[in-house]
Amino acid sequence: MNTDPNDPTAQRPLDETPRHTQDLPPLPQRDRNIPAHAWVEAPRIVLDAGRDIGDMAVFYKRRIGPWLLWRAGPPVRAASRYVALHCDDLSRVFTFDLDGEGNDSGVGPSGTTHERFRAWKEDLRDND
Repeated sequence: MNTDPNDPTAQRPLDETPRHTQDLPPLPQRDRNIPAHAWVEAPRIVLDAGRDIGDMAVFYKRRIGPWLLWRAGPPVRAASRYVALHCDDLSRVFTFDLDGEGNDSGVGPSGTTHERFRAWKEDLRDND
């Protein structure tokens, strides 16, 4: 889990209130962290998103259109993984990996491989 005291996301309290998919908020959560284990329908791919990067803390970030965005790892330039799942079909999953050294990559729903996180998020926004 991100423990950098200078990072404001590390200061947010955990909100472990159980939530169903339809109850996940649409906007970024600036006042709390919703862990993946609080999501009732959480598939294994989300729960284990940080296993191979050494960070088992996975938090909900926001919706991008119909996509639910989760992050494992710190929000700073370090190894982290974003996982996007379609809210109506949780088997539709796309990931974006950051390694902290600029070798970032992820395939979006259009089938395009992106090296920039912003482009990957735009692909999610534009493809449901």
